[in-house]
Amino acid sequence: MEPALSVPDGWKNDIHGSIPSMSTDLPITLSRLRDIGWKEWDPVGLLTEGESWDQKPFADEYDDYLHKVVADFRSGRPLAEAVKYLLCIEREHMALGTRLGQKARAEATARSIQRFVVSSA
Repeated sequence: MEPALSVPDGWKNDIHGSIPSMSTDLPITLSRLRDIGWKEWDPVGLLTEGESWDQKPFADEYDDYLHKVVADFRSGRPLAEAVKYLLCIEREHMALGTRLGQKARAEATARSIQRFVVSSA
């Protein structure tokens, strides 16, 4: 069993609903960010394989968390902290506990978002 995660100090309030303000000088494509979140992460498992998020009433389910990771990459936070944040959201905030493949999904999601941020700069 993995040890409990502690959220980095700068992120404590963000887990409970604060949405970071997004910079307007670097455009973000919400649909691309959602593609990443739904394909790579989907911690609750709302979509079945082959389903698309774009026609679902819950399409925005993970937006706040994904926007937070984007904002933190833009402010210079490292990949490891983004992974830790996503794991903490899933394990503690969503109360889903530790599950098989969880860390790999968080890492893949964080890497994809990081590439997305770099390519949109």
